[in-house]
Amino acid sequence: IDLDTIDVSNLNRQFLFQKKHVGKSKAQVAKESVLRFCPSANITAYHDSIMNPDYNMEFFRNFQLVMNALDNRAARNHVNRMCLAADIPLIESGTAGYLGQVTVIKKGQTECYECQPKPTQKTFPGCTIRNTPSEPIHCIVWAKYLFNQLFGEEDADREVSPDTADPEAAWNPADAAARATASDQDGDIKRVSTKEWARSTGYDPVKLFNKLFKDDIMYLLTMDKLWKKRKAPLPLDWTEIQQIGVHANEAEESCGMGLKDQQVLGVQGYTQLFRRSVETLRSQLIEKGEGAELVWDKDDPSAMDFVSAAANLRMNVFSMNMKSRFDVKCNLTPMLLLCVFFLKIFLNKQPNPRKKLLVPCALDRPNSNCYVCASKPEVTVKLNVHKTIVQALQDKILKEKFGMVAPDVQIEDGKGTILISSEEGETEANNNKFLSGFGIRNGSRLQADDFLQDYTLLVNVIHSEELEKDVEFEVVGDAPDKAPAPSAPEEGKNIANGNKDSAQPSTSSKAAAEDDDVLIIDSDEEPSSSTMEASPESSNRKRKHHDADDAASKRKRLDQQPSDDDEDIIALD
Repeated sequence: IDLDTIDVSNLNRQFLFQKKHVGKSKAQVAKESVLRFCPSANITAYHDSIMNPDYNMEFFRNFQLVMNALDNRAARNHVNRMCLAADIPLIESGTAGYLGQVTVIKKGQTECYECQPKPTQKTFPGCTIRNTPSEPIHCIVWAKYLFNQLFGEEDADREVSPDTADPEAAWNPADAAARATASDQDGDIKRVSTKEWARSTGYDPVKLFNKLFKDDIMYLLTMDKLWKKRKAPLPLDWTEIQQIGVHANEAEESCGMGLKDQQVLGVQGYTQLFRRSVETLRSQLIEKGEGAELVWDKDDPSAMDFVSAAANLRMNVFSMNMKSRFDVKCNLTPMLLLCVFFLKIFLNKQPNPRKKLLVPCALDRPNSNCYVCASKPEVTVKLNVHKTIVQALQDKILKEKFGMVAPDVQIEDGKGTILISSEEGETEANNNKFLSGFGIRNGSRLQADDFLQDYTLLVNVIHSEELEKDVEFEVVGDAPDKAPAPSAPEEGKNIANGNKDSAQPSTSSKAAAEDDDVLIIDSDEEPSSSTMEASPESSNRKRKHHDADDAASKRKRLDQQPSDDDEDIIALD
């Protein structure tokens, strides 16, 4: 299942897609590719989003195993909840740089995907990339942006010239311009479009070099407040480097043994690589004709040479250790090593201090505080009931923060007041009203149900008028407040997530003979609330649930102990 189509950037780190497949459905091409080397496989390809309500709990129960190959958290959270509800084992995988991890998620036996808070994906402020890089990755990102600004499609949000609006600089641009002592070569310090200026020079490698690594750096030095607590950058000059290069020992240009891509060149070496790559890319533009653009491709040698050279020269300017072409490429193309049952990998002999390629780890038990797989999921949210509207509760808190797809919310006020309904039009009149208008105050409790995910969450409201500026709400604690100690549930009163049907451990013998064994999900589609409409039948079921407080559709979790032969996690360390 995958809603995405194949892009040029997808052609690395996998072996199912080729250049001829660009623009086609990932799911369909993956099926066709697998069938070529395994014709007996029974594969159904869905060009669709896994968030589609058609893929409900009954759909998931058709499989004995689900494998995730996702790249966004919303979809991972959703599949995690669907597998818990259907009691189907989930194999979750992911990569970050060199590292890959694969783990098994089994209801009642292991942590679920949401048991531990996940770190926010790291991004870099524009002023860091443009003005004050402090790590090699900052220079690599800058060089990647530079490729597109010079040869590809320009993006105003990915500018590479000095950022005069940097709040940390707090300087007067007019004064600094008067103090700048840049070269008087044509166009060197004109603040125009990077591509426009490069075209005006005929993509002259020397002029490009001096602008990027000399004049722009000297311009940065005029922002003297930036360098009071940092080491100031050191500009490079093309002519000086060439003069030094005449007398330099060739051995100095290559540090380290091994493959060519794993060697670290000197400043002279990267200067020549910059020149050659610019000349090659300029020729490619000329061949394409007037107004043509190049598309970034990590597997294009000239594009990779350019980014590697530009990144390393910038590293040198900012006094960082330079990197090999291989290291630069690995920062741009994370290696995907998805291990499931058995795997052979041929890599370095000693890839980590433990001298192991595959590092097994014991699987952790479920987190009793988890707001997804705990016996009674519960969270405490601090907000201002006089300023928070119902729409914000639905979109920012329940959907964005807690990963629900189509929530229904009732107030535990003794009357079962329906605050939010997933049925279109039922509660739209409530959207722009403040929570206080419905009697919600400090200590109020809300019950939020997502019937697609078979998931119920109790929300405790703490009213506060002392939230920080621009903060709409806070979840109290990194993890939800610990739920009350479990007691024997009253019949029909348990709201533990999932149905009674799936409360028993799943086994292969329970699956129908004609059912598929594995569901593979590979999608980067973000959730869309507009596609999450429930059927009239589900609406009737919801009303019955609220009116009769009938929790027969909910199942209680068994305190299952892991068996001795439970699978360990396989982590690439």
